[in-house]
Amino acid sequence: MKHTLAAGLAALALSATLAACGGSTGTAPATTSPAASPAATAGSPAATATASTAADLKTASSTAGTIVVDAKGMSVYFFTKDSKDSGTSACTDACLAAWPPVTTTSERPSADGVSGTLGTIATPDGKKQVTLEGLPLYYFAKDAKPGDILGQGVNNVWYLASPSGAMIKAGGAAY
Repeated sequence: MKHTLAAGLAALALSATLAACGGSTGTAPATTSPAASPAATAGSPAATATASTAADLKTASSTAGTIVVDAKGMSVYFFTKDSKDSGTSACTDACLAAWPPVTTTSERPSADGVSGTLGTIATPDGKKQVTLEGLPLYYFAKDAKPGDILGQGVNNVWYLASPSGAMIKAGGAAY
């Protein structure tokens, strides 16, 4: 009974968080895995990637094409509700649990194979969020290992970043 209740609560939390992040009234797929919780927990790849002070970016091959990843190979995403060169992120509060910002300690993150212009903006807690072509970059908390691209197309507002700084919209999924 406890496992079923925990799975139900995890699915409910995921649905609420995804709706908050994408404005969709759709439902998230149900899951029985406690690891499906959208909040990055200590030691999880998303939490580890977010806690990293280095935001070195590079490219990697995926089923969606060549994408931008961090130094550990974790995929990075754009949010269509962000405005280019606004200096702010549209992903706030509950949204950040599912979509943690890619952060750095440097003014100009380093990159290998990324041709788009990199920069930073301030997060509400004073960290530096990496931008590509003026748009903030994010991780997806459900991407558990390098090469995962589970955030691609979520609510038709979250998309992988290409090396040039364009959103890769092919292969999008609606959750």
